[in-house]
Amino acid sequence: MIKIVVKKKIKEGKIDEAIKLYQELVLASQKEEGCIQYNLYQDNDDENILFIIEEWEDQEALDKHNKTEHFTRLVPMIAELVEESEMNKCHKLF
Repeated sequence: MIKIVVKKKIKEGKIDEAIKLYQELVLASQKEEGCIQYNLYQDNDDENILFIIEEWEDQEALDKHNKTEHFTRLVPMIAELVEESEMNKCHKLF
């Protein structure tokens, strides 16, 4: 099982546009084979900070996800709205 936590600081004034793009990405990703979890969260103290928390059955499922039409189309569009980005890929210990 693979868990990914992505933190994005969205440029000022671009949050609504980012959320709209993320909505499409999340809904399509949740339907993918091997997707256990794929959700968007917003920071309680700074509305311009968004988190994607995703969980995949295995690396193969994640690799397929990264090649999907919705991922390859939407992620570059989201990237244009991002000021800062951080991604952590981890595995469950217990």
